[in-house]
Amino acid sequence: MVSSTPDHAQAFDLPQHNGGKDHDGVNKSSAVEDYATPGDSSPSRFLYLLITVLAIGGFLFGYDTGVIAGALLPIKEEFGLSTQQQEFVVGGTTLGAILGGLLAGALSDLVGRKPVTLLSSIVFIVGAALMTFAHHYWLLLLGRVVVGVGVGLAALVVPLYIGELAPSAYRGRLVTMNVLLITGGQLVAYLVSSALTDVKDGWRWMMAISALPAILQLITMPFLPESPRYLIKKGDISAAEAVLRRCMGISDANDAYIAKEVDTIRESLELSHKTRYKDLLRKSLRRPLIIACGLQLWQQLSGFNTAMYYSATILKMAGFPNAKSATLFSLLIAGTNMVMTMVAIKIIDRVGRRKILLVTIIGMIFGLVVLGVAFIMISGFTVRQDECVQYNDNCAACSTDDRCFFQDATNSCQEMPWDGEGKRPTYDGICPNRTQGIKAGSWLALASLVFYVAAYGLGLGNAPWLIQSELFPLDIRGKATGMATACNFAGNLVISLTFLTLTQRITATGTFWLYAGILVIAWLFIYYLVPETAGLNLEDIQELFREGSVPDSSPISVIPTHERSASQGSQDETRRRRGQGSQEL
Repeated sequence: MVSSTPDHAQAFDLPQHNGGKDHDGVNKSSAVEDYATPGDSSPSRFLYLLITVLAIGGFLFGYDTGVIAGALLPIKEEFGLSTQQQEFVVGGTTLGAILGGLLAGALSDLVGRKPVTLLSSIVFIVGAALMTFAHHYWLLLLGRVVVGVGVGLAALVVPLYIGELAPSAYRGRLVTMNVLLITGGQLVAYLVSSALTDVKDGWRWMMAISALPAILQLITMPFLPESPRYLIKKGDISAAEAVLRRCMGISDANDAYIAKEVDTIRESLELSHKTRYKDLLRKSLRRPLIIACGLQLWQQLSGFNTAMYYSATILKMAGFPNAKSATLFSLLIAGTNMVMTMVAIKIIDRVGRRKILLVTIIGMIFGLVVLGVAFIMISGFTVRQDECVQYNDNCAACSTDDRCFFQDATNSCQEMPWDGEGKRPTYDGICPNRTQGIKAGSWLALASLVFYVAAYGLGLGNAPWLIQSELFPLDIRGKATGMATACNFAGNLVISLTFLTLTQRITATGTFWLYAGILVIAWLFIYYLVPETAGLNLEDIQELFREGSVPDSSPISVIPTHERSASQGSQDETRRRRGQGSQEL
């Protein structure tokens, strides 16, 4: 997604973690960083209802990206899809998300956050209908792209909308509701897929079900208010004040507070209009931009979404006997991701973003290396052959080639015949005479995949979003986070469009080890370039990147807030620590 206008300063502004803040979480270092919230204020029931309705967009994001894991195997069977066609069906949603993200930025400023949220609901419904009733490949692909547009719209506008409605002291946890619903949507998609795998036209029901939450959101959204930030931008101050009162649960007696809140929003809008994209080339912003874009790329190039999009396919390749069992075990992967995301949210402030990344990436590398070993145990190191018969009696390798099937009678790999409709049928069954080594390899593959996903959920799954929200001053944050998020989707597209091809060209083992090699580079990138931002307020973080603050050739040192004396200026303390090369591991 690309935030195409200055007003998206809070688009991915996840928790502004306590550092330089008072007891209620308000950042005292910058008057315009967050809306000031009175200490006795708490989100109203109305606000929780509003955010629940908005977060349906996050649920749909997760469901529509996760459902393909279970649907791909029966779709491949019904349409006789080639490897490339499978990759496009998976990657179509990501392509649509890029388009939707580009549209969302301009549209949300032009017509408001509420209409764009309504539009995303309509797009989700249309996409679900196209996929449900698709009777040929191109209509199915169109449906996936349309759903992707909805994903892109929701991915940008929902956290933006929530961030502009929520009191600052509660913004982090309320925006996190959307993050949790994304992973929750993926888990529900896996549950639905598991239940419907053996049902006639089950994959169509999987797609149709995604329309139900979108319909609910479409019905309820007209009764909810527009973002106060957008209303103030358009000059409707009285309406903005009414929304702020209702969301913050305060009475008319607090009009002076509301007036201050409105002034704060106005000031932030004025600041944001003074910046342009070329400002990101300033020396103090270059390294933060490299860090933000780099982390988002590493998140995707780590190969994680192959585990989410192709989990059932991977487990089928690993020797699990049929689509049903592969999809069922995929539930474990989605559940692990959701649980580890919740754990990460709890511990990331205490442990630190940098440390948790450095530790968990090592865990991801270990998981991928073991996963590669598991596939050697299962199918050897056999690349795609020119002809099916060249696989000989290697059933596991034969089964990964969509042109071939393993014939039990001759104990050999044979080419699939074409049917009358120009499709190759698929043969779903377990390889005969599986050895104990192959069985052990299958379970090792599942265990290592779960371990890899757990490490991802603790680190790369969350930390890049938090870090990028803390690296940039408010006036440029929207443009910077928009560019970083575009890098995320670009990396996602590359991974989703190449995974199956890579498994055939360099084998599954080679593919997973390639991802492990990429993660080694990512680890070095983080070690040498990424500072610790936990416990630092926004001024301290920005000071780190001002001219001369961060050495170009040595690892970045950090200054934990608790080491600072209250009587010392944070900038003086930052300068005192410049140039140190100590590591906090």
